[in-house]
Amino acid sequence: MKHAIVVGHPNVDSFNLSVARAYQEAAIALGYEVVLRDLYRSGFDPCLKDGEIPRSAGFEAAPDVQAERALIGDADVFVFVYPLWFNVPPAIVTGYVQRVFGLGFGYAAMKEGPAQRLLFGRQMISFSSSASAAEWLRTEGSWSAIQNLFDEHLSEVCGLTVIDRRHFGRVAAHTPAIRIEAHLREVKEVVSRHFTEPSS
Repeated sequence: MKHAIVVGHPNVDSFNLSVARAYQEAAIALGYEVVLRDLYRSGFDPCLKDGEIPRSAGFEAAPDVQAERALIGDADVFVFVYPLWFNVPPAIVTGYVQRVFGLGFGYAAMKEGPAQRLLFGRQMISFSSSASAAEWLRTEGSWSAIQNLFDEHLSEVCGLTVIDRRHFGRVAAHTPAIRIEAHLREVKEVVSRHFTEPSS
């Protein structure tokens, strides 16, 4: 089983990168293959180009998108890690989804009826964080909106099965280290809970 982790945060020492590494360590410890896509460090361009918009005349993914698809195309589990800015994922994460998970990877166009879901049977997990309390997000309706617009829509279009969704609230520069450590343990527990050690 292969896990593809997609993480978007400009600070290499951020909580989000720590979450991605904790997941990576836990999955590797169980014997799984892991590819970590650190979007800021890799210099990924999130801007969809005019030539990437599907048209009747034809469509071909840009070279950088083709390279990403080659790296994560055989993944069984897609893991997204990101902060919430203005209560939405960063542009680099949404841009990655729009460019990489689009036509030819996440779905295929059909002459009639709905699009064919190309990632059917594969799994998806999301980890997000914010300085705001998780309770506030739920009260304001932001939590359900994020799930509907990101997790549920992406999974529905591509055929993914969402097996977990975790949000860590009140994460900021002054957050006590003991709380951060507890969050990272939770990330590792998610991995161990959902994935058993491969049989030899």
